[in-house]
Amino acid sequence: MRIGLIFGTRPEAIKMAPVYLELVSRGHQASIIATAQHRQMLDQVLEIFGLEPHIDLNVMTERQSLSSLTSRLCQSLGEAFERQPLDVVLVQGDTTSTFVGALAAFYHKIPVGHVEAGLRTANRYDPFPEEINRRLTTQLSSWHFAPTAHAKESLLREGIDPSKVFITGNTVIDALLWVLRHKREATERILRTYALEKGSYLLVTMHRRENWGERMEAVCGALLRILNDRPELKIIFPVHLNPRVREVVFPLLQDRPRVILCDPVGYLDFVGLMAGSKIILSDSGGIQEEAPTLGKPVLVLRETTERPEAVEAGTALLTGTDPKRVYDTVMALLKDTERYDRMSRAANPYGSGEASKNIADIILTG
Repeated sequence: MRIGLIFGTRPEAIKMAPVYLELVSRGHQASIIATAQHRQMLDQVLEIFGLEPHIDLNVMTERQSLSSLTSRLCQSLGEAFERQPLDVVLVQGDTTSTFVGALAAFYHKIPVGHVEAGLRTANRYDPFPEEINRRLTTQLSSWHFAPTAHAKESLLREGIDPSKVFITGNTVIDALLWVLRHKREATERILRTYALEKGSYLLVTMHRRENWGERMEAVCGALLRILNDRPELKIIFPVHLNPRVREVVFPLLQDRPRVILCDPVGYLDFVGLMAGSKIILSDSGGIQEEAPTLGKPVLVLRETTERPEAVEAGTALLTGTDPKRVYDTVMALLKDTERYDRMSRAANPYGSGEASKNIADIILTG
């Protein structure tokens, strides 16, 4: 089969790399079509897994709008499909590349498989634009690879044909376990680089549009208060390259004692930072899935999450961005060792590393 895998961001690359490797191992003609929304971060992940794009659209422009990105992607992908006919297109998650990849494939009557299908919040604008991207991708897909039973139920409630919905687990666990098997030593170098001891720091990431501005400022204030009251702790914050993130974070946290601000780190380094941290605070979706495998509690800096399984399993807490709640939750976990241990030992609801095999089985058997 001629199978095209479309992705452009680092999280997509992490979650699609094991799918690509599984398909190639079975002798199929899998092609990577990189939209390259995150050029540098995407390339880092591809290098780790030893992959190169077969088609590189390189659509990223500075401060691009969603409408301009969508139009460029649709035209570029359409041209790519005309040059390289495909039997199946796979897209992952909820980015603009995901939605437009599915749309362009539909225009060319190519069946679409949606990896990580069925994630939902109750608010079409939160997260923005991801919630609408994934809902629209559902309508364009022929196969729906739901990571959990909860995600499958969401799809069935929307009237999706049950015979087209499959619970596969999440491929991010496949990728994480691959790295821990093949690259474990490399993941620990980052701790030496920043003189970090395991269990002595909080790991923080924020980048979502709905958190730009005042919400991000509020979280930064909570972080400073935590450091003031816990002098043994450090914070490391890999700051997203988006100017709207950096223009908030750097004025508030730069040059503060025990705060390490750095550019986004590579995937291996980030796995090392997660594994060595005490608590992770993030608005990322993927981290909510990865951290339980590493035994790390996650505080979700969002008002909603499309990954309620992590909250229900006890591996994540939905704190939002209210500074008092963020502060109180961190301090409670640091003080209450029993509560901390419960979170760190909770089972990962996103599978045990078989998702890519499950997806390949489904595609290749029709």
